[in-house]
Amino acid sequence: MSEKVLIVDDEKDFLDIIAERIRARGMDVSTATSAEDALNMVEAESFDVVIMDFMMPALDGFKALKLMKAEQPEVQIILLTGNVPEEKRIEAKALGALDVIEKPPDLKDLIQKIKKAKKAQSKVRGKKGRKKK
Repeated sequence: MSEKVLIVDDEKDFLDIIAERIRARGMDVSTATSAEDALNMVEAESFDVVIMDFMMPALDGFKALKLMKAEQPEVQIILLTGNVPEEKRIEAKALGALDVIEKPPDLKDLIQKIKKAKKAQSKVRGKKGRKKK
């Protein structure tokens, strides 16, 4: 089964390009142009990974990370950033971000991180399934 990815970025051109490049590698990609839309999408369906811009208007990626992790701790999140202080990167990882990477991301590196996120998500889902029995 292919990786299910949600990409969130308020820069529509960047969003379209990165989504198309990831789709070209056989992954199931959904997109959102705001953190608010992404939160609604994550509540409605599950994703292996959410790739989200750190700096967005209204609700930024950092606040969205906190909200997503509070609602669904198992969700795997990679934050994209152009310019975020190291303290924020450390705090984002402490809050549960799988990684914080520079924008524009190296596609090969990003694909590897998506695959890593899917493995982490599968482990979490597997543990949940075993606990319910």
